[in-house]
Amino acid sequence: MKQLHLTIHGKVQGVFFRETAKEKAEELGLVGYVKNMPDRSVEVVAQGNEDALKKMLEWCRIGTQWAKVEQVDEVWMDVGSAEFGEFKIVW
Repeated sequence: MKQLHLTIHGKVQGVFFRETAKEKAEELGLVGYVKNMPDRSVEVVAQGNEDALKKMLEWCRIGTQWAKVEQVDEVWMDVGSAEFGEFKIVW
């Protein structure tokens, strides 16, 4: 199992990014969370199989139709097992 930690920069708050990211993660069978950050970026931590995580990464590079993604920072890790039971929006 892999973990992908993303920080998405650009116009990504107030454009339904978190809600749509949650839907996409659930569709891909991923667990983890998405969260707005104080610097106006969005953080995504997702766990699952590598192919699903790659699809999530590709989605995050585009985002919603109202988003303007300027940069995506990514960190990959191997994890023994899922630390999360579902994919959540963290407030």
